[in-house]
Amino acid sequence: MNASENQAAVIVGIDGSQASIHAAQWAVDEALDRGIPLRLLAAIKATHPSNEDYYRDLKHAEASLRAAEAVVEATGLPVKVETEIHRGQPAAILVSESRDADLLCVGSVGIGRYSRALLGSTATDVAEQAHCPVAVIRSQPDQSRKQINWVVVAVANNANDTVVDQAMSEAQLRRLPVLAIGATRQGMTDTASDDLDNRLKPWRRWYPDVHVYPVATGADVARFLHDNDESWAPLAVIGSDDAGRLAEIIGSHPHPVFRRSEASVLIVRQ
Repeated sequence: MNASENQAAVIVGIDGSQASIHAAQWAVDEALDRGIPLRLLAAIKATHPSNEDYYRDLKHAEASLRAAEAVVEATGLPVKVETEIHRGQPAAILVSESRDADLLCVGSVGIGRYSRALLGSTATDVAEQAHCPVAVIRSQPDQSRKQINWVVVAVANNANDTVVDQAMSEAQLRRLPVLAIGATRQGMTDTASDDLDNRLKPWRRWYPDVHVYPVATGADVARFLHDNDESWAPLAVIGSDDAGRLAEIIGSHPHPVFRRSEASVLIVRQ
């Protein structure tokens, strides 16, 4: 397998699942935008009880990487693809590799009652421990839906400029509008709306092609998405301080509380 040590890359964890393949597809634009390679990384166990078990594990990893690489190549986009196989615990490997990465992407099928288990310990551990931004990507949703697509981000008072800037950059890259939510103060909704508009002025100037829609609300991203089931957001951008709330945003389709089953999440290091 190809390998490039200590070279910046967009890294995608590949495990053979459709979710990880879709994460690789999603990451193509990220690598192209940065002008760096897309590195597909698979992990096998550190130890094996027999040679047969080792070769079975290795063949699965190789086949998973070939499938992901084929899907990336099918996009026809000129991205440089590298593949690597590491031995060890997947989350620990990805966290270690994130030290030199620009972005780390993992797939998720969503979460339900046992959120951490169903989201996957790899996704949750990486989201909370990685040294670079992390994108947790949901499997591709039903494209027949007609709702408006949004990049959703919370705008705080001078506290999360890096997060907002990354949301704007993603919206520009993916040609989506931004839904910028800001907290209101009781009895001062108009003032809060004006404050939010003022906070957004620099980004409107820096990203003139991105349409920004401010919404003054008392909710954070997780609560806003839960309370507004009629609007669909393919990407929510949050800060690393909120990584522990990943389960509330990803959601699972049948879960009666978490309804954001199609949302992917980008966790930005602040």
